[in-house]
Amino acid sequence: MGKEAKQVVSVDLEKLLGMLNAALAEEWLAYYQYWIGARVMEGPMRSEIEPELLLHATQELNHAVLVVGRIIQLGGTPILSPQDWFKVNRCTYDAPVDPYIEVVLEQNLKGERCAIKRYQEIADFTNGKDHSTHQMAVQILNEEIEHENDIEDWITDINRMKEEFKKMRM
Repeated sequence: MGKEAKQVVSVDLEKLLGMLNAALAEEWLAYYQYWIGARVMEGPMRSEIEPELLLHATQELNHAVLVVGRIIQLGGTPILSPQDWFKVNRCTYDAPVDPYIEVVLEQNLKGERCAIKRYQEIADFTNGKDHSTHQMAVQILNEEIEHENDIEDWITDINRMKEEFKKMRM
């Protein structure tokens, strides 16, 4: 980290790097959870939701790029081994062993809600103390909130479609 940058960052750097490495691990797991879930899911609205899940996956990967860049800027070392992701992550990875679309969406929703908490914590921790990390955390937080909203909307749409189908069968 540059000389001037070190002077303007007034946080516990080790704690922040730990938070960022945990976020990095969670982003990689979120990327894969979205990507593989989109590929294997089955059920109503699959063709409409699959490309959106793949877009979410790409956005999670972009978050990882931002986080790893910031870790390096702060003089830290990003997690180097995927085996270590599970040692530091708080957001779980749920394999889509049941590929039904609602199950996959609920798994992703759980992950998004965890990510929202993670980035809110990072934003709060760095607010007024590390403007670059704070700005990055808020940017990612806003996208995670958008993802949560998308997933909630899809679940609502599927439930409404199922109710309409039930009415038609009566």
